[in-house]
Amino acid sequence: MKNDLIKRFLSSIIILPIVLFIIIKGSIFFNFFLFILFLLSIFEWININKHKTFYKIFGIIFLIFSFYSAYQFRNSIDLNFFLFIILICVFTDIGGYIFGKVFKGPKLTHISPNKTYSGVFGSLGLSVLLGLIFVEKINLSFEFVFYSKEFELGNIYEFKIIFFILIISALSQIGDLIISYFKRLANVKDTGNILPGHGGVLDRIDGLIFVIPILYIYIVI
Repeated sequence: MKNDLIKRFLSSIIILPIVLFIIIKGSIFFNFFLFILFLLSIFEWININKHKTFYKIFGIIFLIFSFYSAYQFRNSIDLNFFLFIILICVFTDIGGYIFGKVFKGPKLTHISPNKTYSGVFGSLGLSVLLGLIFVEKINLSFEFVFYSKEFELGNIYEFKIIFFILIISALSQIGDLIISYFKRLANVKDTGNILPGHGGVLDRIDGLIFVIPILYIYIVI
């Protein structure tokens, strides 16, 4: 357990800055990175659903739409907002992991035995706290999300931002549980082993592949 934690921490320090750089750089860097992630995700999905044809096909179709949404979302919307969405999902993962390990407590569901209620609330709390700090530091606008001017909303505007962050965090956790459900059906702990301490690609982007398509439909389409 301790070795896994160390591996997870060290790999996160290396991977996260690289990913953020690629997202910010955009262009061919982001497109190539997205394509590699897509191929790895497809491979992992097929691998854990070898004998489940319907799940396999449905999942492939969903992943195609999810990654297409990520491509369009990155190129159709403010970069800072795209980064904001990514970071909320990251904060959600971190909050759930840390609070779940520290406070433990009642299990959330048998689908994912490691998930606890403390982890759920930790995910929500940390994502709101760090999300609001990010919003304030870069003065992020949500006008195209709420379709209203900031000065017209006042305190209600801030409440809507908090509510929006909570929705993103909740959707990310639901995505995590859905992938956990399919891992449980396949009787595997991780979708892969490409990321030291983290498992597979789908283990790390399980929240994002659900959050981004939903926001793409709501905001862009």
